Formats: sequence, C-alpha cells, structure tokens
Amino acid sequence: MSTTPPSPTPIELLPSDGDARQLFILLHGVGASAEGLLPLAHFLQRQFPQAAFVLPQGFHAFDGGGAGRQWFSVLGVTEANRPARVAEALPALLAFIRSTQQRLGVGEAATALIGFSQGSIMALEAIAQADGLAGRVLAFSGRYASLPAQPPRLTTLHFFHGGADPVIPAAHAREAIEHLGALDGDATLDIAQGVGHEIHPALVEQALIRLTRHVPKRMWQEAMGAAAGRSSDDDTAAS
Repeated sequence: MSTTPPSPTPIELLPSDGDARQLFILLHGVGASAEGLLPLAHFLQRQFPQAAFVLPQGFHAFDGGGAGRQWFSVLGVTEANRPARVAEALPALLAFIRSTQQRLGVGEAATALIGFSQGSIMALEAIAQADGLAGRVLAFSGRYASLPAQPPRLTTLHFFHGGADPVIPAAHAREAIEHLGALDGDATLDIAQGVGHEIHPALVEQALIRLTRHVPKRMWQEAMGAAAGRSSDDDTAAS
C-alpha cells in the first residue's frame, strides 16, 4: 500500500528578540516551493520585525513532474471538480494553521494568510470554511474555487492581481469583489495593469499599504456602534 511522503520541513523566520506578536503564513503556488516566497517574507519581515513568518511546503509532491509541491492536483482540473479537490486538501491546511498558531502563541486576529496562485485558492477557501481563522488574507493572483454563499465577518480579504495574468485572469478577482461587495463583505482589490502571473513589486508595495492602513470593516462597525451607544447614554442623561 503506497503512502504520500511527508512534506519537507516548513521554513520559519522568527523574531530575533522576544515572542512573536503577529504570524504570517505564506502559501506557494502549484509546482513551486516555499523558497520562492522567501523574498516576500524577507520584505515583510523588515516591516514587521516582531512577526513570525512560516512558509510550509505543499503537502503533496507535484504530480506534473519536477521537485515542486502542490496543495491539490491540477491534472484534469475543471470548474466542476476544483471545489472537491480543494475541500479534500483543506483539513490538513486548517490543522497546520491552528497548530502553528498554538505553538507560536499567536491568536487568529493577529494571523495573516498570504497566498500566491494555488496558495491563494487555499487561503481563500480556508477562510470560507473557518471565518476568523486569520484576521486577513492577502491573495496574489488567486481566485475562489467556488464563490462563498456568505462573506467572512471576522476576516478581511485583500486581492492583488496582474491585469494581464494569463493563468488566472483578473476577471476572477473582479467577480469575487463584486460578489463579496453585494454580500457586504470586507474586501479590497488592487490590479496592476500589464502585469502577468507574478508577485510584482508594485503589488507588494500595495499589500504593505493594505496591511498598515486599511482598517477592517468590523472595527469601523464596532467603533460606530460604541459611538452610537455613548450618544444614546448622553441623550438619556440630559433628559
């Protein structure tokens, strides 16, 4: 009886001093490896020195040849069978994220999932199944396997896409934003025109802006609710 060989050890970049206050988990694309996301991790580490960066290798060997890894097979993949393949792959990823959070002592709200291509699919679908598992998702050149019936309420989604992406067209990201917007979800979309299927420096810079300046909708709503409560209390006291 054949078994799937274990995944290579994840790459970890930990704070040089003290415990981690934030956690970034980076998920690579199909046929690639965690090493390909190291430049992005190093860039973000300079901006967030107290964060831990964990880059797991895809849990399965790439079945298209070569030494790369994959989260699910794309051989013969179609719009019809992609959701089932992702669903089969999700439990292992969800378990990995939760165990990493527990091991490093970082909570869900302080966790960000960053994916590229197939890694973005996995990150988006992980949150569709487990809202709030991470405070944010940064999806580069990704898409949903199938659009969610409900938007996440505890997770902010950031989509980054090349306008000339020939692998996963930007139309998928636009469709997701329109769908999430209609459901009152918290999501943003940045498209770099003329950029293909890659983590382009312009999109990385925009990702940093989203991470540091975007206030999640749930926080605005909580603040507005608190302000409304104080106003009501003031009115009552004055009457």
